[in-house]
Amino acid sequence: FRLDRRKKYFVMCMVKHWNRLPRIVIDAPSLKTFKVRLDRALSNLV
Repeated sequence: FRLDRRKKYFVMCMVKHWNRLPRIVIDAPSLKTFKVRLDRALSNLV
């Protein structure tokens, strides 16, 4: 029972962060491009 709650909470938190990513990161054509764009987006937050 506890594990189910944790899983749902984790997913909900990740959805919130995913929705805040710039569109250019989400629409990356490849995994390599996604990682590069994600690194840039996250470094701008710090």
